[in-house]
Amino acid sequence: MTDQFKAQIRKAKSSDCASMLVLIRELANFEQAPEEVTVSLDHFKESGFGEKPVWWAFVAFVTDEVGKEILIGFALYYIRYSTWKGQRMYLEDIFVTEEWRGRNIGTMLMSALIVEAKQMQLKGMSWQVLNWNEPAIQFYKKYGASLDDGWINVSINV
Repeated sequence: MTDQFKAQIRKAKSSDCASMLVLIRELANFEQAPEEVTVSLDHFKESGFGEKPVWWAFVAFVTDEVGKEILIGFALYYIRYSTWKGQRMYLEDIFVTEEWRGRNIGTMLMSALIVEAKQMQLKGMSWQVLNWNEPAIQFYKKYGASLDDGWINVSINV
């Protein structure tokens, strides 16, 4: 792809799920954990577009010469509840494919998230970043994000 294709942002549609999973696998490779992606396409699609969706997303795309949209990034979020702050947006993942980094697409996605959080009257936005991902940390600092190294991530499989 070249710069002749202009990136655009829109809310994700059910038909984007397969392409989003390709990007999620690319993200997992970048994060050195490709084996961790175990979600099926059916489960992913149902979780975002079924009767009771638990996630929402924005996608970044370009349109090729024949009018086909090609996903080049996404930002997937859900609503969490903080007993201290109230409802907040939790940014699960924001990702731009390597070929398209450095072209303000991450900024476009973050802007869409911020507008969405304000429209939903949420009390803020939170997310995690790997401590070695310096480009992402610098990107988040441009938004005045505070990084808290006092918490430890905890999870269990059930």
